[in-house]
Amino acid sequence: MMQTTVQSLGDFLRARRLRLDPADFGFIAGRRRTPGLRREEVAQLACISPVWYTWLEQGRGGAPSQEVLNRIASGLRLTPTERDHLFILAFGHRPEAQVILSTDITPRLQRLLDAFTIPAIIKTISWDVIAWNRAATCILTDYGARPPEERNVLRLLFTDPTVRHAQEDWQTVARLVVNTFRADMARTEKSAQTDSLIAELSRISPEFEAWWRSNDVASHGEGVKRIWHPQAGAIDLEFSTLTIEGRSDLQMLVFNPANEESRSKMEQQIHQFSHLAIPAFKPSVL
Repeated sequence: MMQTTVQSLGDFLRARRLRLDPADFGFIAGRRRTPGLRREEVAQLACISPVWYTWLEQGRGGAPSQEVLNRIASGLRLTPTERDHLFILAFGHRPEAQVILSTDITPRLQRLLDAFTIPAIIKTISWDVIAWNRAATCILTDYGARPPEERNVLRLLFTDPTVRHAQEDWQTVARLVVNTFRADMARTEKSAQTDSLIAELSRISPEFEAWWRSNDVASHGEGVKRIWHPQAGAIDLEFSTLTIEGRSDLQMLVFNPANEESRSKMEQQIHQFSHLAIPAFKPSVL
């Protein structure tokens, strides 16, 4: 590490240490010359050598390992944002952490979805759609009419003929989703649920099985696709994938009409059903 980076890492560790209350960690506060934890106490919490931790704060001793940084982050009870910053200072990038799956969102996030006049959904890293707005119901699919286990994008693409036929270029769309799903799965813990989904789709879809075995990976940042709406006909959509700060397990997909004709069709379709009770699904919230 460069000297300035080493010093910045040491300064950050020292600042976090001095803000901590020894009593919260089971240490006797007593009379201390400085606030916060002592260096040897942090070393004890992180299960590392006190000398090694002292060197880190002093900008000596070279680059720590990822395991050591994880121990220190745990010992100092760093928030996810603080932990990311710690790794950026040490290595120049965020930790390659495995993501824990969750289906909870905040009410504020749902209200943001509801404020969009264009289709928007929130999906998990395993591509389960857990929240959406009214426009998504009118233009994409009525997620609320489906049981939770059928709201997975891969399951819809490979098992629902209606969803499949709605994609003008189904093969391109489906293969991109499979390759992105593989990349996403590398970031999270293996689960019986995702293993079951992969086994199910491999059994019923030769395309999924072949694409999954190819071991290709891709990203799903943005692009353009055409869907066939049962009432409005062809609608061209630009999609953008947005990262939700502090929730690496979730992504928001927003679908914007790609041209004026598609915009007019979308607005007309949403307006046509505005008198019907088609609320956006309200998932469990934090």
